[in-house]
Parts: sequence; C-alpha cells; structure tokens
Amino acid sequence: MTHTQDQVVTVRPDSSRQPVIEMRDISITFGNVPALDRVSLRLYPGEVHALMGENGAGKSTLIKALTGVYAIDSGTVLIAGEQQEFHTPAAAQAAGISTVYQEVNLVPNLTVAENMLLGREPRRLGAINVRAMNRRARQTLERLGLDVNPGSLLGSHPIAIQQLVAIARAVDVDARVVILDEPTSSLDADEVEKLFDVVRRLREQGVAIVFVSHFLDQVYEIADRMTILRNGRLVEERMVAETSQLELVRLMIGRELEVLERLDRDHGRAAPTSATPVLTAIGLGRKGSLEATDLTLFEGEVVGIAGLLGSGRTELARLLFGADTADHGALEVRSTRRRLRSPRHALDRKIAFSSEDRKAEGVIGDLTVADNMLLALQASRGWLRPISPATRARLVREYIQALDIRPTDPNALMRNLSGGNQQKVLLARWLITEPDVLILDEPTRGIDIGAKTQIQTMVADLAAKGMSVLFISAELEEVLRLSHRVVVMRDRRKIHEQPNDDLSVGDVLEIIAGEARAEQEDPS
Repeated sequence: MTHTQDQVVTVRPDSSRQPVIEMRDISITFGNVPALDRVSLRLYPGEVHALMGENGAGKSTLIKALTGVYAIDSGTVLIAGEQQEFHTPAAAQAAGISTVYQEVNLVPNLTVAENMLLGREPRRLGAINVRAMNRRARQTLERLGLDVNPGSLLGSHPIAIQQLVAIARAVDVDARVVILDEPTSSLDADEVEKLFDVVRRLREQGVAIVFVSHFLDQVYEIADRMTILRNGRLVEERMVAETSQLELVRLMIGRELEVLERLDRDHGRAAPTSATPVLTAIGLGRKGSLEATDLTLFEGEVVGIAGLLGSGRTELARLLFGADTADHGALEVRSTRRRLRSPRHALDRKIAFSSEDRKAEGVIGDLTVADNMLLALQASRGWLRPISPATRARLVREYIQALDIRPTDPNALMRNLSGGNQQKVLLARWLITEPDVLILDEPTRGIDIGAKTQIQTMVADLAAKGMSVLFISAELEEVLRLSHRVVVMRDRRKIHEQPNDDLSVGDVLEIIAGEARAEQEDPS
C-alpha cells in the first residue's frame, strides 16, 4: 500500500521476487519541519527504479536515509528481508549500497584504477601492486563494456567518463544497489546513451539501480518502475510503461500543471502597448565576446533570447548588467545615455541580473536564507546604512510567502535548501531591489517542473505589472511560453528578432539552421 495526503493507493504486488531493499514508513524531521512522512520504497534486483518528485519532495532525504547519512526517526529498512540500521555511509556501502552523485567525488590527479580501488588496493610485500590493481580495474571496466585505460589519469577524461568510472568503482565493491543521483545533467546525448548502456548491463547482471533525474524522456527510456514523492510524502508507486508523462506530471506537482497549461494558452499573446523604452542597447559589443548588438526592452515586456550554447546569450546579459565592460556601442536607460562600469551602477539604475551559474555566482551556502535574500539590497544601500531589523523581517517574510520558499525558516542555511528553493531565494534577492529591468539567465536550469512552473508564473506576473524581463533559456518551449518578442542569437551575434506571434520551436530551430546553411553557402 502507498499513502498520499488524501487517499490510500493500492500497488499491484509482485510476489515472484523479494525486494533487495525495502524501506517501510520512513519518517525524518529536521527541527519542527517534517522532511519525510511515512515514506516507503521497494527496490528489486535487475530493475531500474526512478525516484520522482519536484525539488523539496524528499528524494535526497530518502537517499541519505538509505545510505546512512541521515538518522531515521521512525520506520524500518530491510535488506533481503532482514532489518538493518546504517549509522554511517561506510556501513551502507558494506551492505552493498553505493551512490554516484551528480558531481563526481573522485580524485582527478589519480589514475582510473587508483580511483576505482581507492582504499582497497591489492598489495604485495606491503606495497601497492600496480599491475594487479590495473588488471582488476580493467576486468571491471570490461564487464561494463567500457574501453578506458585504467592507468590513465582520471582528470584527463570528460565528466561523462568520470561518472562511468564512479559507477565502475561502485560495481567493484559488489554493490547490490547503485544510486544514480542526477547523473545526466552535464552530459550530451551521446554521453547519456553511453551511460544508459552501462545501466542496462548492470540491470542484466541483477543490480538494482535507483535513477534520479528531472529529464522525463530519460526516465521513460531507462526506468522500469518509479516511486513518486511530493512534499515529503509518498504519492504512488507505478510501472513506468503504464503511466503517461502527463499523468506523472500531475502526480508530481498536482494543481501546478494547470498553471503551465494556462501559460501555454497565453502563448502568442499580444505585446504590451507601452512605447516607453526602458533599456536600449545600440551596437553594444565586446571584442571576442559579442558582436555589435541592438536591443530594446519596453515596459511590461518579456523578451526571450534563444540560441545554442555559445551563441552569445550570456555575454549579452553580462554587458547589459555591467558585469563585463563593453568596448563598443552604448546603453540608454529610459532614453538617457549611461555607461555601466559595474553591477553596482546597474543596480543604481534599477537593472537586476540573475546569473546562470547559481552555485558560483549566487548561492552563499554558509549564510542564512535571510542573509542571501538581502545581499543585493544591502549592497545598493552601502554597508554604512544597514537595513533595520524590522525591515529585514518584513521583506524576508513577504518574499518567502510570495515565492513559496521551503522551508519557511529564514534562518535556515542556504546550502540545505533544494536547488529550486535556492533559485527562488536568488530571485527574491533581486526582486527586493524593485528593478525596472530583470535579466534572467537560465533561471529554471536544473530544477524540477514544480519550481519551474512557479518561476514562469512569476515572470508573467511581473511583466503584467510593468517590469521589463529579458529571459534566457536553453529550453525553447519556456522561451516561447513567456515571451512577447523573441531574439535569436548565433555565433555571438543577433541573427533574428520578431514578435512571438504563435512561433513554434520548429520555427526557431529553422531560423538557427537557416543561418547556418547561409553561412556554408556564402563563406565570405
């Protein structure tokens, strides 16, 4: 049986096999906040099991409960039918449970074999037997169908190979369960297929695999069964082949799907009638970074920037915010010529920018939610004019509620929030400055569909209230969903601009491809 907030759902039993791992009614509370509430999970040998849910649903907490990182308040864990308790990750690994994280936690300046057998190196006369180590590593790699030199430095390989080596290390310790936590987020299509080849081999060898991903198409390609979580509770366990993507999304996010459908119905809506330019770029560019670009943002307008990786989207955003300095062209803010020498100058002129690199250029993990949220406002005031405690409390409370940030504790450390909630805090940081122009570079990258829905809705609402938004995303569907006008970029220059009058993803791709064909035909 699986429990939801409102009902109990019967899952078809599978009496032919015993789960290699079964978690029953697992509950974990942090302070007064329940992170997991009676969640159950069954993993069978030779099966890929997808763990689904939006950021903050409890996926990471459940994994950490299984692998001994978090102590369980109540509930039981059964390994091959016998109750177990893991107080450390080492204890979980000794029981055959290995985790491969999105960010590879191996040592790049050691060889592939040294990483695979780190701490378990074969020895001869007290010294590491390099030949035996390489032979054993090669056998494990060949078992997975991987043609990798075990004597090569790990850091010399792309991230995809490093992740496969991490999986090989897990297999070498005779893992019965391998947990893959967002393994494909940094991989291209060919690298994903190579990873999936390894996953299929493991499945054939009887290993149970937990697959965590926000990419629904990949889940449907590789997974057999899935468990769906929402708000720390079990929604349902399903066979993947018997569940449509639409049904899965509804189970994951509930009512929020209706919001996305409403935004899609508004696709192609008329642009705002205001003729007031808020920000104008005239031949703006930077040598080696961006060719001369013209762009105008009007009040209440969302301008979407479409283009492939390296097309110049981020470079344009950084020049508009003063994060990089243009060496030709000019900027006008409300028809007045301005020179932005720094982000501080941009903030003074009511321009805000949320970077695509949330981890390096946004999140300060050791500060609280409140401190992260108020950084930009305090910087714009200057450090000699501190924000009063009453104003701090009011602003933080207001934006936690407005953006549905979870947990609601303003004193929670930023590093403990899910990716989607971290992104909401960063958006709150800029909205608190009350900008006229908001530049969003990949604001929904790496977050779940529920958080994406909330952010997309927020963008539409801000524009309706008169804010100008420059929206950059690699996901053309959301660019077209939100934008009144679309700018297409390629090879660090603007190649096309037009109103979003029922543009399709295919239309935009044809513009990019058409430009590429034209360049091939006329290399001059």
